[in-house]
Amino acid sequence: MSIYDITVKNAENKDISLETYRGKVIIVVNTGTGCGFTPQYEPLEKMYEKYHEKGLEIIDVPCNQFAGQAPGTDEEIHEFCTLKYNTQFPQMKKSDVNGENEIELFRYLKSQKGFEGFGKGVRALAMAAMCKAKDKDYKSSPDIKWNFTKFVIDREGNVVARFEPTHDMADLEALVEKLIG
Repeated sequence: MSIYDITVKNAENKDISLETYRGKVIIVVNTGTGCGFTPQYEPLEKMYEKYHEKGLEIIDVPCNQFAGQAPGTDEEIHEFCTLKYNTQFPQMKKSDVNGENEIELFRYLKSQKGFEGFGKGVRALAMAAMCKAKDKDYKSSPDIKWNFTKFVIDREGNVVARFEPTHDMADLEALVEKLIG
């Protein structure tokens, strides 16, 4: 199985085959509109504008599994993102990224890149403490820990990196720039 064998539902509930992204660099991100990391929409949109013509695609999957931070309908979420952050990249249907109802895309991504830590800094320590309070063994699970976890797929369809929401967006852009070539 490869990333290109997977289909996701867009915000209009239509099937989108990831085969249409073959040969592109892809960022897949689970998002929330009421999250402390929601401002990451801004650098994501800037990357999209800068690299889209060179082959970058961003797949935005709103997720309400983390403290109810993606309330509203798909239409309301889309309206928020386009009005507040002028997002132009495609938004998919609000979906689960963990658990029995998780979508196939995230099951696949987690099988390719497990959790490797939150990095350093105050936000990383806070996320680690919060996760440890819920599950003292959280580090061994590949589950998504919070919204704005980003997976990067290269032009050959390989999942090459996983960035937790606490990681520096500049590091994400540096990898995208390298992969775009």
